[in-house]
Amino acid sequence: MMSLLDRLIAEIEDSPVSDVIIGIYATLVCGERCGLSSTLRYGIRPHRPVQSCGELTKESTAGLAKLVKSDYLIEAAIGMAAINASLPTDSIRGPILNAKDLIYEKGEGRTVGVIGHFPFVEQNHPFAELIVFEKFPTKNDLRESDIPEHIPRADVVALTATSIPNHTFGSIMEHVREDAYVVMLGPTTPLSPILFDYGIDAISGSIVRDRELVTQQVKEGISFKNIEGTDKITIFREDYAR
Repeated sequence: MMSLLDRLIAEIEDSPVSDVIIGIYATLVCGERCGLSSTLRYGIRPHRPVQSCGELTKESTAGLAKLVKSDYLIEAAIGMAAINASLPTDSIRGPILNAKDLIYEKGEGRTVGVIGHFPFVEQNHPFAELIVFEKFPTKNDLRESDIPEHIPRADVVALTATSIPNHTFGSIMEHVREDAYVVMLGPTTPLSPILFDYGIDAISGSIVRDRELVTQQVKEGISFKNIEGTDKITIFREDYAR
C-alpha cells in the first residue's frame, strides 16, 4: 500500500501560497484555503534554517506539502499545514462535533488510551480506565515508549494527528488492536477519508472559516485549544464505506 503521506500529497488541490506563519504553538499555511498544524519544536538540536526560509510564499501548496516528509520537525509541520490547506474539504460533510464528546460516548465503561495529553484527560470521565501516553509525560502519563506494552489493552484509542508529521503514526498503529475504535483528533488532523484505510474510524479536525481571525491568533501565539474561527468537523468510516 502507498504510504499515508504519499497518498495525502497525491490528493491535494494545488494553489499559490499567500501566507506561511510559524507560530510558537501553531503553524498556518494559506493558499486558496488555510490549513493548520501543531508547531513541532521538540528535539530540534542544533537549530537550523527552514528550507527556502524567506521565500516560502513563492512556493505552491503542493510544493510545501512535500516538507511533511522532513525529519526536521518544523519543516514537517509546514508540510502538514500545507496539506490541510490543500485537501478538497469543500465536499466534506460531517457534524460540528468536539472529539471529546465522541470519545466519551465510545469510551463509557471501557478502557481508553489517549496518545497526547489533551485537556480533556484532566476532567472527570466515564471510562473504566484511562491510559495517557505523552512524549513529555506529566502527572500520571505514561511515556511514548510504553505504547507497545499498554495500548493493546485499549478498547478506544484517541490518537493525536501530530503522529503524522512527527512520523510515529505507523509505529503506533502497529500496536493498536484491530477491534479498537480509533479517533484521530486535533487541528493538525487532515480531513481526508484516506485515513480510514489506515485503521482510523473517526477523523476529528478543523476547517478554517475565518482566515483573518485565525491568522492574527497564530501570529500572537495562541494555543490550539483557544483558536477561534474554525469549525470542528468529524467524519466517520461508515459514511465512506466502499
